[in-house]
Amino acid sequence: MSHEGRFGQYGGSYIPEILHNSQQQLIAAYRSAMADETFVAELEWQLQHFSGRPTPLTFCPNLSKTLGGAQIYLKREDLNHSGAHKMTNVIGQGLLTKRMGKKRIIAETGAGQHGVASALIAARLGLECTVYMGAHDIERQYPNVFWMKQLGATVVSVESGSRTLRDALDEAMRDWAQNYQDTHYLIGTACGCEPYPEMVAGFQSVIGNEVKKQAAEQFGALPDKIYACVGGGSNACGIFLPFLDTDTELVGVEAGGIGDAPGEHAKRFHVADSKPGIAQGFASLFLQDDQGQLMETQSISAGLDYVSVSPILADLEAQGKVRMTSARDDEVLQAFRTLASNEGIIPALESSHAVAGALREAAALDPSQKIVINISGRGDKDIFNIAKAVKDTQFNEFLAGYLERETQA
Repeated sequence: MSHEGRFGQYGGSYIPEILHNSQQQLIAAYRSAMADETFVAELEWQLQHFSGRPTPLTFCPNLSKTLGGAQIYLKREDLNHSGAHKMTNVIGQGLLTKRMGKKRIIAETGAGQHGVASALIAARLGLECTVYMGAHDIERQYPNVFWMKQLGATVVSVESGSRTLRDALDEAMRDWAQNYQDTHYLIGTACGCEPYPEMVAGFQSVIGNEVKKQAAEQFGALPDKIYACVGGGSNACGIFLPFLDTDTELVGVEAGGIGDAPGEHAKRFHVADSKPGIAQGFASLFLQDDQGQLMETQSISAGLDYVSVSPILADLEAQGKVRMTSARDDEVLQAFRTLASNEGIIPALESSHAVAGALREAAALDPSQKIVINISGRGDKDIFNIAKAVKDTQFNEFLAGYLERETQA
């Protein structure tokens, strides 16, 4: 990272003047906290005793044998308390909120995992919590909305624009600008103005650091390849960054959606409509039309349909340190089924993109090679989407019958 939160040509701070003092306070608090042994010790204690870290590195004997190629391991971020890697970042930012003396957090969420994690840490630390979520994402991920509300959070449905994550982020930024004196904006991914990309990636780097230690203990070497899904980029940054000084190949898997036409996917790399731009407080790659307007996206996973990507990953890909690929919805569903039926592990649809990218390449590798797939979250939240996608008529009949019985009760 260079001066003022820049990563090559990306990053930086493009925010209203009204947020300048609050941003500077956050930068100073973050730098001070990470140099404070007491804060770091409290962070590590909460990660262990509240979230359940370290998460295991799990070998997949059945899948490895079936494919006949590389030995496959899973980094089990789905076993965090909130069901996803998001818990790691919100614990860090929640403790920072208390350190700054603020009483309220706001968050944006797509798949709902960050929203649930934010609500959890707010309840634990005695903070008020407001979560902004696109109306379309609420329809796709209502179980997570239900739990946010049970945890005491206020969930605001965002009806503007595409009614997805990018619009939720816009609304959260407006809230922060109006209420910055007592409110911390707890961004869930490695995007936004300085210091958010560095800070979120830093908190999430515990993932990669754990993999390094676990790989040494379990097979005496570093992985040959690591695969992670890429939406905004927090789980990918978390597992990739500790391996930048190694020979491990780092592979990001974006949402290929249903096709290659504009609006049919959420790929920010290697597509003509993705161009450098500035929006939502930072510079990165954005899917844009000829007039520079942000484009619609498409993905079966609510957590990967963001119109931009972390400036850290945009810079690393430009340097050739990370390889980006993608997986379409049908391939993702097949990968979900393959992992679930062979290993008894139910990955989130976001994580299933990483599984799809890895399974596509694993069979061609030598059996002596080891690959790690970051299972960034578990798939309980996706039951409605998956049932719809696989056309499970019995599930639909159950829901219809349940609603009818409740209406008559």
